[in-house]
Amino acid sequence: MITALVSIGNSRGVRIPKVLLNESGLGKEVELKVKKGEIRITAVPKKGRLAESTSLLSEKVLAGDWDKPEENKAWASLQ
Repeated sequence: MITALVSIGNSRGVRIPKVLLNESGLGKEVELKVKKGEIRITAVPKKGRLAESTSLLSEKVLAGDWDKPEENKAWASLQ
C-alpha cells in the first residue's frame, strides 16, 4: 500500500487504515525502530509493561500494609 506523509504540527505522520491496525494487533503504545530507508512500528511487549506496573503497585500496597497498629500489638505480644 502506498500512502502519503501528512503534516502534524512540526512533525509528519502516516494514517494507518483501520483494517491494517486490526490485522496488526497494535495497541495504544508502539515502538519505533529506524534503519536507513525504513521505519518499523512494533507492538510494545505486554509483559514488559505489566512487570513495571505490578512492581510499583506492590510497593505501594506494601507501604500501606507495613505500619498497622494491630500488627504492632501482635508482634509485641510475641516478644
